[in-house]
Parts: sequence; C-alpha cells; structure tokens
Amino acid sequence: MDPFNVMKSVPAAAPVTSRARPEQLKMNQADFEQQLSQAALGRAKPADGPHVVLAQREAATGMESQLSDEKLVVVSNRVSTFDPSKPKTGGLAAALEPVVERSGAVWTGSSGTLSEGSERLNDLKRHGTGQVAKIDLPAAHYDSFYYGFANSTLWPAFHSLTERMSPSEEAHYKSYREINCSMARALSRLKNRGAIWVHDYHFLPLGDELRELSIQQPIGFFLHTPWPRPDVMEKVPHHHELMESMLAYDLVGFQTRSDLDNFLCCLQAHLGLESKSDAVISARGLTRCQTFPIGIDPKQFVDYAVQSLATHRQEISSMQDKLDGTKLAIGVDRLDYTKGIDNRIKALDQVLADKPHSISLLQIGTPSRGDIPAYSEYQSDIDSLVSDVNRKHGTDQGWKPVLYEKGHVSQMQLAGLYRTAEVGLVTPLRDGMNLVAKEYVAAQDPNDPGVLILSKFAGAAEDLNGNEALHVDPASPDDIATAISTATEMPREERIERWRPMMDKLEAYTIHDWSKDFLRELGHSRVAVPADQFRYLGFGWLNEAEMPSYETPEELNGAVKHVQDTRWVLPS
Repeated sequence: MDPFNVMKSVPAAAPVTSRARPEQLKMNQADFEQQLSQAALGRAKPADGPHVVLAQREAATGMESQLSDEKLVVVSNRVSTFDPSKPKTGGLAAALEPVVERSGAVWTGSSGTLSEGSERLNDLKRHGTGQVAKIDLPAAHYDSFYYGFANSTLWPAFHSLTERMSPSEEAHYKSYREINCSMARALSRLKNRGAIWVHDYHFLPLGDELRELSIQQPIGFFLHTPWPRPDVMEKVPHHHELMESMLAYDLVGFQTRSDLDNFLCCLQAHLGLESKSDAVISARGLTRCQTFPIGIDPKQFVDYAVQSLATHRQEISSMQDKLDGTKLAIGVDRLDYTKGIDNRIKALDQVLADKPHSISLLQIGTPSRGDIPAYSEYQSDIDSLVSDVNRKHGTDQGWKPVLYEKGHVSQMQLAGLYRTAEVGLVTPLRDGMNLVAKEYVAAQDPNDPGVLILSKFAGAAEDLNGNEALHVDPASPDDIATAISTATEMPREERIERWRPMMDKLEAYTIHDWSKDFLRELGHSRVAVPADQFRYLGFGWLNEAEMPSYETPEELNGAVKHVQDTRWVLPS
C-alpha cells in the first residue's frame, strides 16, 4: 500500500466511513462531470452530502486546483505598516505586505495591545485590495511566549546557536502553546475564508490548534528561518511534540533545500517517520514539504532607488560628505546576534589597518528584542566595537570609518542608500533567506553596480551563487576583509558581469511568484468528488477504514500501479 497519494480530508458534516450507506454517496454522472469542469477552472464546490477529497496529479487530468487569494487568511506575529515612507518591522512583514496589498487576503497578527482577558479580534481594515485584522493577545502569556520560548529558545536553536539558548522554563513553553490556542480561537471566527497560511516559528503548533477547533480548510505553514539538524533540534524542549503538531499542516514550506532536508531528517530521527518524495504520512494524514525561496519586487526597488535619489538627495549628499572621499559599504540589519555585525566590523578594522582611509561602513542597526539579555549584551558589544574602530582609524579632520545609525529607515530611503554604496555587506552567521541581499542587488545602477558580499550560510546564497556574489564565511573576519578588498578593487566590467545574472534571477522569481507557488501547492488537487466514483487506492479514499478491500495481492498491486502511473487518466 502506498499512501503517499492520499490527501488530508475536508470532511463534510457527516464524514464518509466504511459503514456509510451507498445511497448517501451517489451522484449522477452529469453532476459529477459538471463538478470536474468547475474544478478545472479552480471553482470546485463540495458535493451535497458526505464527500472526500481526490488526490490527483494535474498531469493526469489536466486540472489545476488553486486557492483564491480573496479567500485566504495570512497569519504572522507582526503586521506591516503598509507605507513605503515608513520603516518595516522585519523581513517577514516586508515580504507579506505586497502579497496582501495586491490580493483580497486577510492578514492577521498581534496588535501590540495586550488583553487582560481572552484574545480579541479587532475590526477589519482595508489595505489595497487586502485587509488586516489585528488581534489583542492575552497579557498573561505574551511575554513568556515571545521573549521566552519563541525568541530565547526557538530562535537561537533554529539558527544553530545553541549557546545562545536560555535555560528551559516549562512556563515559557506553556505560554507558547496558550498563545497559539488564543490565535486559533481568534482565527476560528473567520470561518468563511477558504484557506489559512501560517508564518514562522512563533506558530509551529497553530495548525494543530486549528484542527482541534474543527477547522477543515487547507492550512499551510512557511518557515522564514532556517531549520536545524537533528542533534540541534533535540536540545529544544518538547521538540517531539512540536514536530508532531506541525504534521497537522497540509503543506510545510522552507526557504532552502538544506532546511527541508534537515526537517525530514528530524522527523525520521525523533519521530521515526520516513518520507517519500518529500511527503510524510503520519496519524494525521499526509503532509507535503517543499521549498519556496522567497523573493522581492525588484521593479519596486528600482523605482524606489530612482525616487530616493531625488527625494532624499540632501540626506544622501550629507552622508557622502562624511565619507571624506572613501568608498562606501553598507550593512542593514536588526541588532541581532545572528546577523554577524561584530565580525563585519572586525573585518573593516583589518582592511583599514592594511589600507588606511580606504573605505567607510554605513551600518544601519535596528534595535531588536532589547528586553532579552542576549540581545542587550550584543548591542553593547557592537557599540564598543564601533567606538574602538572609529578611535583607531578616524582622522583629526573628523572622518569616522563607521557611520553607525540606530533606528528604522524607510524602504524608499534604503533603496537610495543601497544604490549609493559600492559594497553591500550581508554576512549573517545563518539566515533563512535575507532579503537585504536581494534588495541591494535590485537597487543598483545597471551601468555601474556595486558588489554584494554574502554569507555562504544565508539562504540567499543558494540563489545568488559564488560566481555572482562574493561568498564568505561569516565567522571569519579575515575572509570578510579579503572580500571587501576584492570588491573595492573590482573593475566595472566584472561588476556588471556579476550583477546582471543576479538581477535576472530576481526578476524571474518575484515575491508574487513565491506566494502564487505556495498557494497553488496548498490548494493542489483539493477537488471534492463522491467517494463511490473511484475504487482505486488513493482516489476518493482518505484512510484505511475508507479504502476498498481487494481479494488478491494482484488486485491491490494493480490499484497501486494505477495511482503511481502519471500517464493513467481518470475513467469516464
């Protein structure tokens, strides 16, 4: 028996079982053909009465089942400002904003206002063609959820920095689960939506909580951070329970192939679950795992760069005056220990020791999670490093090699600064993707582009290879220093030769392609058909109790071969 072609069910009020009366399952051929026609146009509706879901390959039928954006709920901890003149609160918010703004999706997330009682779903507010519904989450659990388990346990573990993990506290995990329960209850009030798309490590078990509330719509999950190896994951408290809960999702998405492979290895090592074709069968049904490398809107960043040079001309000119004739490198990061800012500044120190007064670094650092000791200590370390380098290499005329700006900068202003800088420094110790790398590339002048220096442990390094960006070991200041020197001396022809294929990739797969791909896969083959129309294993049957019995092994093998054969077509 090969169950890998069987999708999770979307049961009707009375689910089909092996004991359902035949007359309950009947549907005339004309109605059935009409429903298949609707499915081919992405408009499939459940049949009257009990029904199950057909897991069919598009190649076999020519049908494409796809979720409609206007029936989608997007869930993340943060929600964007929806204003290009205002700073974004992180890469996730910047990525999801254009998806929601250009679709009819509802975006839900924390309002930042904490409730003394239970969760509260605020009124919908329109943004573009999308909507936002912020949620007031319980004050009793939010800090332990956010500062405790999510960002002092999961965040460092997922970035393979176990030395940064705080000692485990059971109360933090309990609050993490309680906030996920609260979010699930709030989302259950949006029952008229067609599917739910959950984002990031804050909500690993949210799909499980939604299923507990009998939410039957397709639910997908996308992880923006890396996923660690099994030996790292086992250090996370309740890791068995967390991974098992993730199997309630129909589709689990990752940034890179290595993250997906790590996840499947964790399932095998810790839960004993094997995968086939990146799909896993558990007691919860089928969960498919795929990679979806997140992109940006490159055209928008080109426009921003041009507008910024005009709108923010005075600020950019003032910044250039401070360079005192040196070349400019730029780094844009949250003040987070995963971003490798300390090694970047140490590398600059080495470059200036060898070539005094040759380059300046504009480091834009956004304060982040300052209530967590590991973050506040790291931010103090960066302050000290910046002071040391400026003291050692600054001039009596007032030139400072590190221009350190703490705070938020708008997307439009950033684009102008990206274009002004000859070098883009993106050197995280580990990152799910890192959109700053792609934004820097998109903002460049095609006739005189800068050079991207990129950590080989950033997800973006899979897209922007070593023949295009300069890949470095982010833990090695020596390696980064060598790359900075190479970048500042690189001739224009080579810079263009490296930049052009990177820009082509950004234009070929944008943030809109990323969202469409995920939603297409989430809605893939969710076509409702009557159970008695197909007596083939995997077509119309969702579990062993519903599957037909076969008299001989030959009959069973024949049914399995039909399911596995991509050339086999539905019988008329």
